[in-house]
Amino acid sequence: HVGIGATLGVSTHNLQHTTHMFSTLRRFPARTLRASFRVAPVTGAKRSFSTEEIDMLSKLLEEAKQRKETAETSVASDYDGPSFNIQTFNAISPIGLQKFPEGKYKISADADGELGGEPHAILLRSHKLQVEEVKPSVRAIARCGAGTNNIPVEKMSEMGIPVFNTPGANANAVKELVICSLLLASRGISEGIQHVKTNIIPEENSEYAAIAKRIEKDKKMFVGQELTGKTLGVIGLGHIGSRVVGAALSLGMKVVGYDPALSLEAAWRLPGDQMTRAKNIEELYKASDYISLHVPYIKDKTHHLINAEALSMCKPGVSICNFARGEIVDGAALRAAYESGKMTGKYVSDFADADLMGHPQHLVLPHLGASTAEAEENSAAMAAEQIIDFLETGSIRNSVNFPDARLEPKEADSYRLCIVNENHPGVLGSITTFLGEEGINIDQQINLSRGNVAYTVIDLEKLPSDPEGLQNKLGKIEGILSSRFIGFPFHTEVGRPGTFFHVSWYQES
Repeated sequence: HVGIGATLGVSTHNLQHTTHMFSTLRRFPARTLRASFRVAPVTGAKRSFSTEEIDMLSKLLEEAKQRKETAETSVASDYDGPSFNIQTFNAISPIGLQKFPEGKYKISADADGELGGEPHAILLRSHKLQVEEVKPSVRAIARCGAGTNNIPVEKMSEMGIPVFNTPGANANAVKELVICSLLLASRGISEGIQHVKTNIIPEENSEYAAIAKRIEKDKKMFVGQELTGKTLGVIGLGHIGSRVVGAALSLGMKVVGYDPALSLEAAWRLPGDQMTRAKNIEELYKASDYISLHVPYIKDKTHHLINAEALSMCKPGVSICNFARGEIVDGAALRAAYESGKMTGKYVSDFADADLMGHPQHLVLPHLGASTAEAEENSAAMAAEQIIDFLETGSIRNSVNFPDARLEPKEADSYRLCIVNENHPGVLGSITTFLGEEGINIDQQINLSRGNVAYTVIDLEKLPSDPEGLQNKLGKIEGILSSRFIGFPFHTEVGRPGTFFHVSWYQES
């Protein structure tokens, strides 16, 4: 840019804009450009560009484009070794799958065919994963979405396999649907549309003038209320809940939030000076004109969180928006409240409910919460990045059953041993004692745990002479579930995909 800018009398700063303009203009015939192109250099004086100058710029831009294409091709093709194999269930967004470097990763739904080897990780959306579908070679599972009810998480923990999800990737999509549901609950929109289709049009024999008159006349049947000034209770203030809070405030609503497990990170996302934090959930029930649910389904904690007792504390006209999980709301209790006349609001959700089937106050949608192209792309990309990070470095982010572990990538002549073990007293001591007896010098180590699972990462000063033999011996220690060596990814022996992974439960079987 400096050289060309000096030649043309254009500053380096302005040349970037000129370059972009030329990349568009060079599609036109040269004679057109020669006849009409003018540039104002930094001096403010106008000058014409000669044919030679225009041709030179076009040539430089073409050469730069060719260099870029060559570089991209060489990056994709300079590795011809074994790949990490990713087995997919469901259709995963191609935009997200592009996160996997071509050549270094293979992606296919056919674990026995196109992958050309055993799967090292699983990527899925809504597929209900069965234990027998998880081969012993699988190191990790990622769900493109927040919920993991379709994955046997507890069994995966027993097998030493981390399960990842993508919290926040679909947050904006769900937030927008919640705002839509507030309007649906307030203004008789759905009922009005249905009335036009099933009543007005057939009754007026599809005659425009009569239909127009009826549409004006029948508006009184669907008088609603505005959202401004009303109070929205948000239960669960994570990625989605915090966005709903912001959107509701921008609509002029008052907001009361409740989340007994609010993390520090989530708290920072909240406009604390503009909303009210309820001391308990009962306080939220009593204050709210609308309630939006954003909590996970936990059988002994959030099952039927909205039940008869909760409804008895709510305002009679409260409307409930549920885009979290269907089981959080007791449909039988809600129907009883509707039919008794105690509750006059609406229940808007994208889950079917056996007890509310066909009830006019239940506005049920297809399961649209995260069904946008953007949300699917974000979720797939985030899941892919987490899988890549785990396979290449051992790092764990956003796992629902393993502790978080943020690890730096390994470089040449550096080695890492990742061990998954049962979280029992004495196991870590047995690991370090064993390594000491084997003459292995530990450079540094971390040991993290979550529930019944512990994750031990040990950086070694040098690679053992027999890594596989070491793993076989290590696997005999009581409580060890699996071990994996990680080196410089795709470059060293232990950095090659598919190598040095020992699964104790499988070896024993």
